[in-house]
Amino acid sequence: MSSRAHWSEDAACRSADPDELFADSAGQNRAKAVCTGCPVRTECLADALDNRVEWGVWGGMTERERRALLRRRPNVASWKRVLADRPAAQTLLGRRG
Repeated sequence: MSSRAHWSEDAACRSADPDELFADSAGQNRAKAVCTGCPVRTECLADALDNRVEWGVWGGMTERERRALLRRRPNVASWKRVLADRPAAQTLLGRRG
């Protein structure tokens, strides 16, 4: 993570219109595309999961995808800790290598 005060300062979406990140259907795909190369994608997703954020695209996942992940892994106490493990993060975020 960067030396900035909060991960959101380095987010690829930091200057995006918030409506783009809280969209339906095709809009969600556009928002997820912004997340793909984001340097703080993992931190964003961990924050959304740890805080049970219900709306919008966070860390490349829609609310539906996050709910499904939370149902599959109900005993995770800290997603920040889980996603700090590079292989686990890559698996959850669909990355390889």
